[in-house]
Order: sequence, then C-alpha cells, then structure tokens
Amino acid sequence: MSVYTDIADEIYGPSKGQVPGGVKLFTARSGPVTLTRVQITRTGLARPAGCYSTLEMPSLAVADSKDERYVSAVAGELRAMLPETGAVLVVGVGNRRVTADALGPRAAGGVLVTRGIAPDSRTAELGLREVCCVSPGASGETGIPLAQVLAGLVRAVKPAAILCIDSLCTSDPARMGRTVQISDTGLCPARPSSGKCLTRAMLGVPVLAVGIPTMMEADDLLGRPGCVVTPRQLDTVVKKGAELLALAVNKALQQRLSIAELCYLAN
Repeated sequence: MSVYTDIADEIYGPSKGQVPGGVKLFTARSGPVTLTRVQITRTGLARPAGCYSTLEMPSLAVADSKDERYVSAVAGELRAMLPETGAVLVVGVGNRRVTADALGPRAAGGVLVTRGIAPDSRTAELGLREVCCVSPGASGETGIPLAQVLAGLVRAVKPAAILCIDSLCTSDPARMGRTVQISDTGLCPARPSSGKCLTRAMLGVPVLAVGIPTMMEADDLLGRPGCVVTPRQLDTVVKKGAELLALAVNKALQQRLSIAELCYLAN
C-alpha cells in the first residue's frame, strides 16, 4: 500500500511505534470525536515543524454536517491556531470541476464574508471579524501559480493570516471522508510538485490549512501506477465536508454568532 499521506498522525500516530525525537503526541476523545495532536519541534522530518490537529468522526456521508459537536470541535482547533485579531483571507484551494479536488472551492462558497460591510451599531454589536474569501481555481485554468495570486492579494488586503481549505490524501482507506486535519505549517502537500505549497516564508503572513482526505494513492495496493482511490459516496462526502468546514471556519472567526445564525447569514 502507498505510504503517501498528507495526514501527520498517519506518520507519527500512537499506532506507529516509537516516536522520533522532536515529535510530541496528544490524544483525547469527546463523544464521537477523537482528537490527535502532533507537535513537531524540529526540521528534517517527514512533515514541516508545527502543530497538526486531526479529528476523527463518523463518515461525513452519513453524519450531520451541522452537528454542533463536530462543528465546535473543528472550530476550536482552528481558533487556537489563528491570530486573535486582524483580517483573515480564506482560500478555497482546488479544482471545482474534479469532485475529489473540489472540497476547497465548495467550502469557500459557504464562508461568511464580512469585508466591505459598512460598520454600524448592529455590526459592532455582533463583533464581526473581517473576512474575505477567494477560490482562485487550478493554475492550469488561470495560467498563474497559486502562490503568485495570493502574494498579490496579501499586498492588497494585508490579512493577519491566510486559511487554506483543501482536499487531502490519506494512506488509510478507512479515514477517507471522516477525518479533518488542521495545521499551522502552511499548505504543504507531501508531494511538493503538486504546485499547492503555500507557507509563511513565501507570503509573509501565517498560513493555516484545513482539509479532509478525499483520496488515497494506491499504486502498491493495486499494482497500477497513478491509481487513486476515492470514497464510494464521494459526492456526498465532498458536499457535507464542504458544509462542515465552511461552518467551522465561520464559527472560529465569528465567535459571538451561534451556529444557527451562521447558517442563516452564510446562505
């Protein structure tokens, strides 16, 4: 089976034997959600140094994407990694035309955008944080590398942080469509040749990433090069996964609003 994975705890998780120096693990369970945090404190390992939070839950094909337990769990981990103040630029990464890669753009469509709302007594009372959102599309469609697009937006918007939403790859078929990973290391695919790599060093501001594994490379499993496996109910997983992530991002950024209020405002 292919060992290619974007999920840090599939490399350093509790079931992987001895943990190398410079890696710390924490695992906890709350109801249907299991949280594993991987803290990497040195360079030179398989994943960049930083914090990775993985939340396992029932398959999104059957789970309620508006369930407060799931939304709050993801939002809480996001909030802990985000700067406390300042504008946030949310980026839906991926190709909307390819279902397994469409999670980011679809989730971006549900993000509550507040930049440009004229301030008044009502908005001040809500404590709305400034949020803007883009889905640049695949570089093959635009002809412009994603990092160049975002570098221009950073100069114009001057965000305190960038939050990328993207589809991920797993090495465990049981985790497709039921795992959320959040990291503060930027968008760093295990295979940098994907062209999606985005880091603080490149853009000058903190870059967070959140995603759900929607595919698994299975060259070794099936004996065919370039073979990719996806969940059986991929359309439903991407639809509900995008709803969950959009709502969790909104909740992390707009703490005073309830989930019901966020559902109403973002639709």
